[in-house]
Amino acid sequence: MGFDQYHEPPAELSASTRTFARMCANLTEEAEAIGWYEQRMSLEPDETSKAIMADSLGEEFKHFSMDLEFLLRQKPIWRETARGILFQDGDIVENGEAAEAAAGSGGATDVAASAVSAADSSLGIGSLKGHER
Repeated sequence: MGFDQYHEPPAELSASTRTFARMCANLTEEAEAIGWYEQRMSLEPDETSKAIMADSLGEEFKHFSMDLEFLLRQKPIWRETARGILFQDGDIVENGEAAEAAAGSGGATDVAASAVSAADSSLGIGSLKGHER
């Protein structure tokens, strides 16, 4: 892949934007790895080999989830949109449309409010005690 992940001149991008781009690339690579393991496991006849691949797949799920959480912490409006879609019952597309409308309804004001809300929420041990972010 090299450095072709950027669509703008890298030297002109802030360090945080370059980090964000790297994490987006990481997320994509983890998603690809998940797909590869699923394909391999669906064809693998040897149960021991399949078990090893399943263990590796679990690592990819963990890495994908950590990458996603990092990115969501960087973009409060993305986090708000995701909250309306992830782990929700009902129609995924309908939830997505409603979440997008709710997250974007106030424009920049919502983004600023979300940023304040995200800054106030604990990123540490509090999240381990069952507190919502």
